[in-house]
Formats: sequence, C-alpha cells, structure tokens
Amino acid sequence: MSSEETTPVKVKKIGHVVFNVSDLERSTKFWTEIMGFQVSDVNERGMIFLRNASDHHTVALFPSKSNKGQPEPDQVAFNHFALEVGSVTELFKIRDFLKAKGVPILYEGRRGPGCNPGVEFTDPDGFQIELYASMDQIGWEGESRPAEQWSRATTLEEVLEKPIPGVSYE
Repeated sequence: MSSEETTPVKVKKIGHVVFNVSDLERSTKFWTEIMGFQVSDVNERGMIFLRNASDHHTVALFPSKSNKGQPEPDQVAFNHFALEVGSVTELFKIRDFLKAKGVPILYEGRRGPGCNPGVEFTDPDGFQIELYASMDQIGWEGESRPAEQWSRATTLEEVLEKPIPGVSYE
C-alpha cells in the first residue's frame, strides 16, 4: 500500500473474543457466575457462546484439546481482555465481590495512558481480564492527555484520592 492510500477498514466496535479453555464447565461457570454473562448458544462442536448485552455473543469458549497453559510473559501471546463497567463505584463492588469469591486480584488502580481506573484478574485458565471505568475519550482534535497528567495509582482508594483533572468517577 502506498503512503497515499488509506485502508477501507473502519471498525465500529470490538465484536467478540474466543478463548480455548481447558475445562468448559469451569470456564462457563466463571463467565456466568463471576462475570455475569448469559449463555446464548452451544454449537455442535461444544463451543459456548456468552452474551452480556444484546449482541448474540461477546465471549465464546472453545474446548481445548491441549492443557499446555499460558505462555511465559516474554513470549508472543494474548495479553489481556478489557471490559468497561459503568463507574469507579462499581469497580469497588466488583473488587470486593471477586475477593469474596476467591478470585485473586493481579492489579487495581490506574496505570497511565487512558487514565482508566481498573481491576485486573485471571480466569480459570490464566487469561488476564481487566474491568475498567472512566477511560479518557479522544475528542475531535485527536489529542491525548499529556503524560504529566496520567497520575498513576496502585489502589482504587488512591484513584479517588488523586483524581485526574476533568474526570468524574461517579
């Protein structure tokens, strides 16, 4: 493609993610009981389709024939899947719920670019999931927030103690 050409691809949204899982029943239970998704369908290959809103599916689970587990952190691999929730107030409830259900929290707080507070954890097969709220939006001018305003935080409490200018956490 020459530098004058532009791609015709104009993605409207991320549609769905499919995970190969070692235990279909365990993963379905995680996605329904912990993540609040509903089963839409099961196909002839045993694949489970899960929805969280009106789309037929947002997450699908495929029974894996291998139990090799997750690759090492320095290997090429899927890193994480992020899902938006309504507010930071919800993140507090989610964090407490996950802890009560024995789901280990890998990280909570605010990392940097995007300034989105979040909670990170893994599913039963070790796939990393991030639940976040209040992601910075890029306006018509196409400019991101300057790095000096990122204000990293290592807990949700610190997110509230050190708010980002112009962001509501309600």
